Formats: sequence, C-alpha cells, structure tokens
Amino acid sequence: MRVVVTGQVGLDKAGFLQRVVALAEEHGEEVALFNIGDLMYAEAPDVAPGRILDLPLSRLHSLRRSVFKDVLAASARCPHALINTHATFRWRHGLFPAFDFDQMQAFDADLYVTLLDNVDRVQFRLVRDGHVHHTLKDLMVWREEEMLATELMSQVVGGHGRFYVWARGADGDTAAALVRLMFQPRFRKMYLSFPMTHLPASSQLLPEVESFRREMKNHFTCFDPADVEEKELCALALQAAQEGLRSLEVGPAGQRVVVHTDQLMDIITDIDGQIYARDFKLIDQADMICSLIPADSDGRPVLSSGVERELQHAHEATREAFVIWRSPAAPSPFITETATAVFSSTAQAVQYFLDHDYVPRPPAGSLFPD
Repeated sequence: MRVVVTGQVGLDKAGFLQRVVALAEEHGEEVALFNIGDLMYAEAPDVAPGRILDLPLSRLHSLRRSVFKDVLAASARCPHALINTHATFRWRHGLFPAFDFDQMQAFDADLYVTLLDNVDRVQFRLVRDGHVHHTLKDLMVWREEEMLATELMSQVVGGHGRFYVWARGADGDTAAALVRLMFQPRFRKMYLSFPMTHLPASSQLLPEVESFRREMKNHFTCFDPADVEEKELCALALQAAQEGLRSLEVGPAGQRVVVHTDQLMDIITDIDGQIYARDFKLIDQADMICSLIPADSDGRPVLSSGVERELQHAHEATREAFVIWRSPAAPSPFITETATAVFSSTAQAVQYFLDHDYVPRPPAGSLFPD
C-alpha cells in the first residue's frame, strides 16, 4: 500500500499520521511514514525551524527533489509507505507547487488523500507555532488549492491511485477510519447525512444523531460532514459584527484562538460554498448514502434542505440511497422514489445491511472497539 497525504500548514498532519501508523501496526500492518518537511529540515541544518519556505525557490526545489529521491529508495524496501507532504505552498513567495510529477509517478500511490480541518483549529495551531501572517481567507483558499492540486496529481500521474478528501475530525478521531480505508477495502464507503443546522447543541435529538453516526461507523468506512463544523462561525461573525466587536475568541476548549471579526465576515461565503462543494465530493467518493431524518417532539420530520439536496445528488450520481425516517407521517414521494430502501430506525437499517451482506463477515468493529 502506497499513500500520499497532502494538506495545508496548521493541520498537525504528522501527529495525525503517526496515530494512523500506530493503529495500523496494532492490526499487523507495518507502515513507514515519511514526513517530507522534517526530512528537508534534516538535510538543511542551516535553516532555522519554521523558515524553510523562506528559502529561494531554486534551493527549495532542489532540496525537495533530493529528499524525495531518498524517500523513493527507502519506500521500495517497505511493505507499506505513507508520504506526508503538500501539493501546494502558499507563502511569501505566493502560490507554488510542492511536488514533481515524475517523482510522484515513480512512487505510484494507491491512495491520494487531502487532509482538512476546521479553519479555526488550523488558525489555532498556526498562532501557537508562531505563524501569524495568514488570514482566515488565506487558509480557506489554501485548503481548496490543496484539494484541487492533489486531485489533479492523482489524475495526471495516472496508475491506479484514487483520490479522497479526508477530515481529521475533532482531536484526530478519524485516524482509525483512514486505516480501514487503506487496509480493509472490503468495507463499503458510506456518506452520513443528517440535519446539522437545524440541530442546536441543546437539541433533544442530538443523542439520536450521535447514536446513528456511531453505529454506522462500526460497520462502514464513513464520510461524516460533521467532522468539519464551520457553519457556526458564520453566526458568530454576524453576532460579533452586530455588537460592534473587533475580535472574538472561537474554537473548542483547549484550542481557542482570537480572530478578527472582519476576517470572519470575509469567509462567510467561503464557508457556505465549501460546505456545498465538499459534501457533494464526499458523496461522490462513497458507495452509498444513509440519511437520518429524525422527528421532533410533535412527530414531524426534521428534514433540512441540505439533506434533501444530498439525497438528490446521490441519486443522480447513481449511489445507493438509504433513509431512516423516524416520523410517523408518511414520507413524500421525493424521498421514497429516490431511496433504495426506507427504514423506521437505525437498528432496522443495520439489520438490513447485515442481512443483505453490505457488511463483511465477521461483523465490523475491529478498528472500532465497543
């Protein structure tokens, strides 16, 4: 197995991928991890930490090629190899490529993965590490550039490499699922669909949604849109602007960072646009979609426009579409006519998947212990 993982600065890719390697080894797969950035610093001891991208482009290019040449030789002796690199650099030199096609072709990856995370968590890590010259807009644009360049890399290099967008999730909790994607292809890939903007943190439906997400991840390789949760930043930006605040603190506990209100306002359209495009991309890279449509306290379906659009996109992309309809009211033909099957509960859906061999035997769970 040969894997290339890209992503912007501020993702802590090395730490996440070390977790991937450790989990793979727990399940008998020996993976060699090559962190291109660390290897470049090791080969250029005169460069101060954090300053390698300030080198002249000619030296940066030759240094990267030299390191990658060594990686190609070392990886040829490894049963499995994982390269941690970038597809692009967005730095003081502007935007420039971070790979060479001939070397990528020689590596011949099975998987190309672009790792991503919430922009506020990325900003937290950059500020923590002393990098303060990027705006939130820069980070949003760089994320899209990494995704596009990596996908083009996978297509132009040719071979059999497949491209995936992969969210690292809160605290890197998707590492085990990436191991499953790499080494257990018998598990089908599922996109998880459920109302997000309609479910505030205080919603009584949250336990049901969490149970649905957890259960499906026990049986499938899942792409979960909630692994990137940036929509709340839009509401925070608007509220801060209304209150006349010049800055505000955002992010989860332990990873909070102060951001300028005008920078948050500047990325509202980027957040919405990337949610739209990214979720469709996640559906396209899945084998199927499963939508949970919960019911409110009055029994009415909590059906968001996003879930409806996701189901329609999956149908048009010829993906199997499964719906868990929790309301006692009958679903509309716009649900039933595009769905492969409709269930009344998560348990019923799981039983269907087991009975119809959607889940490999023995049942899944080796990478997701109870």
